[in-house]
Amino acid sequence: MPQVIPSTTPIRTFEDHEGTVNAVAVFPDRRQMITGSEDKTLRLWDLETGVVLKKMEGHSSGVEALAVSRDGQIIASGDRGGEIIAWHGETGELLIKLIHPNSYQISSVDFSPDGTVLVTGSYNGMTKFWCTKTWQMQGEPIYCAYVNCVRYSPSGELLAIATYQNIQIYNSGTRKLVASIEARATSLAWTPDGMRLLSGGDYADPMIREWDPLSWQQVGLPWKGHTNCIGAIVVDPDGTLVASASFDRQVRLWRLSYQRNIGIFKHSQMLHTVTFSVDGRHILSGGQDNKISEWGAHSKILPVTTAYHACVTGDLSTAEELLTQYIHTDANDHTSYAHRSFIMARKHKWVHALEDSIKSISIRPSLAGYISKGIALCGKGLVREARAAFDVASIFMKEDSATSHLLLLIKAIALFNADQHNEAMLLVIELAAASPDADLGCRVVETCLRVQLGTKALGDARHDEAAIHFTAAVNAGAPRASSKFIQTYEDLTVLFGWDVQALYLIAHQKRCQAFLLAGKPDKALKAHKYMMDAIDESAKASCLDWSHAFKQECCALCAANGDAALAASDYDRAIELYSVAIIFNSASSTVFANRCKAKLGKMLWMEALLDAQKVIDLDSLSNLGYYLKHAALHGAQRYDEAIQTFQTMLFKLEDEPDIQTRQLRQCLRPWQVERAIRQVIDVQLENAPLRVLNTTTGLLCDREAQISAFKMSTVYKELLSSTITRSALDFHTKRIEEVVRRNLQYAMLSHRWEGKEPLLQDIQGKSVYDSVLNSVGGMTKLRSFCKTAHDAGYNWAWSDTCCIDKNINVELQESVNSMFVWYHHSALTIVYLSDVPASSKSGALAKSAWNTRGWTVQEFIAPKVILFYQSNWTLYLGDLTPNHKESIAIMQELKNATGIDRSAVAAFRPSMTGAREKLHWASTRVTTRQEDIAYSLFGIFGVRLLVDYGEKQDKALGRLLQEIVARSGDITGLDWVGKSSEFNSCLPASITSYEAPPCKLPSLPEDEIQSSVSSLRQMVAVDFASNLYTQLRNMSAPRFATQRLYLPCIAFDVREVRRVRSPAPETQFTYRVKADGLQSLLVTTEETLVQFMPARPIEQNFVLVRPWDRSLLELPDVVEPSDFGSIAESEEDHETSPSSPSHDWSSRPPVNQDLELRAFQLLVRLGQPFSAFLLAQQRSGEYKRIASDHDIIGQVNDIRNPMDIRTIEIL
Repeated sequence: MPQVIPSTTPIRTFEDHEGTVNAVAVFPDRRQMITGSEDKTLRLWDLETGVVLKKMEGHSSGVEALAVSRDGQIIASGDRGGEIIAWHGETGELLIKLIHPNSYQISSVDFSPDGTVLVTGSYNGMTKFWCTKTWQMQGEPIYCAYVNCVRYSPSGELLAIATYQNIQIYNSGTRKLVASIEARATSLAWTPDGMRLLSGGDYADPMIREWDPLSWQQVGLPWKGHTNCIGAIVVDPDGTLVASASFDRQVRLWRLSYQRNIGIFKHSQMLHTVTFSVDGRHILSGGQDNKISEWGAHSKILPVTTAYHACVTGDLSTAEELLTQYIHTDANDHTSYAHRSFIMARKHKWVHALEDSIKSISIRPSLAGYISKGIALCGKGLVREARAAFDVASIFMKEDSATSHLLLLIKAIALFNADQHNEAMLLVIELAAASPDADLGCRVVETCLRVQLGTKALGDARHDEAAIHFTAAVNAGAPRASSKFIQTYEDLTVLFGWDVQALYLIAHQKRCQAFLLAGKPDKALKAHKYMMDAIDESAKASCLDWSHAFKQECCALCAANGDAALAASDYDRAIELYSVAIIFNSASSTVFANRCKAKLGKMLWMEALLDAQKVIDLDSLSNLGYYLKHAALHGAQRYDEAIQTFQTMLFKLEDEPDIQTRQLRQCLRPWQVERAIRQVIDVQLENAPLRVLNTTTGLLCDREAQISAFKMSTVYKELLSSTITRSALDFHTKRIEEVVRRNLQYAMLSHRWEGKEPLLQDIQGKSVYDSVLNSVGGMTKLRSFCKTAHDAGYNWAWSDTCCIDKNINVELQESVNSMFVWYHHSALTIVYLSDVPASSKSGALAKSAWNTRGWTVQEFIAPKVILFYQSNWTLYLGDLTPNHKESIAIMQELKNATGIDRSAVAAFRPSMTGAREKLHWASTRVTTRQEDIAYSLFGIFGVRLLVDYGEKQDKALGRLLQEIVARSGDITGLDWVGKSSEFNSCLPASITSYEAPPCKLPSLPEDEIQSSVSSLRQMVAVDFASNLYTQLRNMSAPRFATQRLYLPCIAFDVREVRRVRSPAPETQFTYRVKADGLQSLLVTTEETLVQFMPARPIEQNFVLVRPWDRSLLELPDVVEPSDFGSIAESEEDHETSPSSPSHDWSSRPPVNQDLELRAFQLLVRLGQPFSAFLLAQQRSGEYKRIASDHDIIGQVNDIRNPMDIRTIEIL
């Protein structure tokens, strides 16, 4: 291949950026250039002067991509943070910002040819379309892998998208996928006529590939030269040149027509972008050197190449040296110039050849001079000028027909070498017809030309065509050359390097070779026999070695072609070729082994088994034979035999010393694989139910029975058989994990208990499909559930009616505490709505009693995939969405019915934050066992507590709320109205106390807060505000211990309680309560309070308290993980001692160090109305909360007064 000398000095540079130049584009007016940089700016340049016209700022991160519309009116740029900005093309003013919601890097942008659409590609895998009139997104994005580049075709009909996996071609109008090309591409470019798409590869494949849009097949071979990722590729406006920029610091210029590198421009740093000027005369490139370099694309890029060695015989270097010496001795030696031109032509140095021929003619016109000129011009492809040179050469001919014939033959050969094949062959045929004296020479030349055509076809792997040419060469009838012929036509050898003596034999041999390579061994053998019959004894003697080698090569090539066909998965062809090779050599175990592999590829398991056995028979020590036999038995699903065969192989190889054998001994033993599978099974079942139903057999299985059933399955044996072939060194459990997951995944049932349901004792040891269970209540539902799960592809199913042994306390405890986890890790949760008839209309689901049951809250929230079925086991509303959580209509209906928003379901993770909202979800639900209303919430809050049926709802709910407050510090659960719990007076006796919406008091707008702060600064000392802020900031978190709540709060001593008239029911009393520092307020309660006033005090103390809420400090939230992953892990994370809250409030300083401002803002908020508790002190000194049926709203009189901040112990 030609070697190109790199250029390192650009014409000029454009320097102003302060970071890597990632993108460049030129305007259609040829006057301006736009560049984008890592320094977050774009710069508009004057191409003539090199001056920056405008620095365009607006991006918040590095600019990665840009484009200019075809009319130059719009510039679009995208940055690393996902921001897209549209700019005015003439003024550079910002038009609009478009922000990707996921803030992934914008890797590429492009305008449609008509400029109406901007397409953007991002590393989040989305390609989006924007209307350039409204700047609204058009339609849905195209989702694919990590997008590297997007490019419209010149017509705008197609859109090419390069991802890290492949190239995807879409119809830009319909957005339908047209083609997918398996290529690792980082950059794309269309030719101006749209007839080719070029792609630049990544670091693992740093080559340019050319694709035909008619077939989407690769055209020719990859363009090699770059050694690192090709970040940009561009075609010049004429469609003749291609420029590519690579991380290897080089821009390479290519000639598109013959895919040849003709120029290299070397930078000092890594390159990111390249483009042509509008006229195609210059290249503009940039990268990590923070500048754009300009290079000449035509005037100064003449390739400096090394010539091909074209000599078949002769020492041309010596000949060239001698001729050069002659010329140095005599500068007017026109013959030496002509002869050196022939040598240069033999070396394909056409420029030098032409220069020497012209120099020869300029000294003295001659036959040799014009012949050399004709040959050189043909070599340069100047056929018309070459014909003229040969015509002029004829005037130097005298009455010498032989020389005239030779000239015509030379002309024919030269034209032939200039790819004028038809003209050359016609000239030879016409000459032979016109002059019998020239017949011999014509036949030889025709043979030579046919051999050249055949050789070229052979080199291009067009074997059938090559065979045709070689057959024509043989049929031309050229005999072995005589000495007279050699003397007459020896100039052909001098001019073109032909071995005329061996020509006929070569034609025969290459014909044999062509048939063989064409995959026609029968014709190859016939051609070989024909050759041996046609040539004389001396020729036979000279080719005996070749003949023997040909037979060996025939076998070898059959095997090699078979290998290639095998590698290309052309198994039929491979089998055919290996079968031929076996005819030549039936004792080759290698060929039998390869044919076995091809038959394995065709899934001809029994035929492959025969070949594998033949390999073993031919080489009993061969590990390959056993390996292939294992594969054949494995394919035939005779897994037990396959495993035994592999074990036999390993046993035989125990004492083998060679390296390959030692590597095979590193294969996993069956017991090792079984252990690995069991470990994966154990991990898979960690978050699975303890008992499940086999949807195939209908039998209830505990965990060991489930594992046993799996191990008896064909799937397990196939997994074991396929895995033992892996080496222990590169063993990975990914496939094991996938197979185990697929076979052990399960479906869960969510339903409403209705009367008698089948219990564990009813079905244990029996199949749920057995008619003997027909009399058991609820069996129809259970069977239908199992069949539905089985039809959906799940082997296992779980129902709470029969898959828990409630007689075993440990199992019951585990089941209740793990149920959320089980539902979350289920592959599918089937919700059966027995009260929703078939063909129900929208709204029926909302009315279903399923929405009223306590356990169904977690059964709805926990699963990833859920489907709702009507009473006849058809999908609700006929909705075929694979996951009804993705059905907008169904989720909206459920939101209306339950108050649980779709977004809350999608983002839900078990935690104790926002407890009040979650308690509100369950506030209207009912359960058969009253304790279950609390137990059903364990998983939602991510807690594990003792299950104690009989403790009643009051205590169960109290224990749960105690755990929430103790471990999280969340006191939103104290916001309720109703009756107090006996567990603790600050907690409600029933979940229904959360039915009312939480107390929501209006908050001040920010401007009013700032206004109030300004006023307070005039009235309140800074030390007062700061001390109060610090004191509250250092308050400990609320905590529970032995059913006592230690509540940090601001306390206001009550100095008067007086009963007043009110419209409240007779069972309730309304009191006016006055407390120090607060405005008077009313409290309605069922409790009878002792009235008092300052003039008539009592011994009992009452306190109105404001529970301390740290959110008033406006400290930044602790960032929680976006995905709760394993719920088991979540549970471990939350398991802290009840007396040790997980949040260490005191150790977190405020993010904003302006303590003074925060302190005054806090004072303003403390002056707003708040939700208060009324506490009554007990004789022992602790307090109890006075329950109220209405929210108690307090309001401080004067925020400047000191506040009583303390932690109160509440019973």
